[in-house]
Amino acid sequence: MPRSDDLHLTKHDFEILSDFRYQIRKFVRFSERIARRHGITPRQYLLLLHVKGYPSRDWATVGELAERLQAKHHGVVALISRCEKQGFVRRRRSTEDRRRIEIHLLENGERILAKLAGLHRAELLSLKGRFVVPVIQNFDRG
Repeated sequence: MPRSDDLHLTKHDFEILSDFRYQIRKFVRFSERIARRHGITPRQYLLLLHVKGYPSRDWATVGELAERLQAKHHGVVALISRCEKQGFVRRRRSTEDRRRIEIHLLENGERILAKLAGLHRAELLSLKGRFVVPVIQNFDRG
């Protein structure tokens, strides 16, 4: 992988990177607004999404969710507690490893997640062709 000081970026490369970041930010702002409009915080939406979307199973641990959210463990514990109070998730001790706490979606969480995920999907489809990973090929390895 080339070091950043090895890259010789053109004006066009910067325009591509700038547009990519702009499209990401627009999508994130859309996501934040739509979550709030439906009565939950953006972090709550992401927690529900990561529980449901965790690979190969329908639950996740606090540590796994902290990694997915790129947040501190104690902050995710507090977020889970708030989601529990709203009836979105529940904690369950693992039957395989009693030390592990599994976070599961409840019906209320499934319902709000399905609605918001559908709206997010529609927004992503509207960005088709605009929201693409930039290709920066203009570098010299020296």
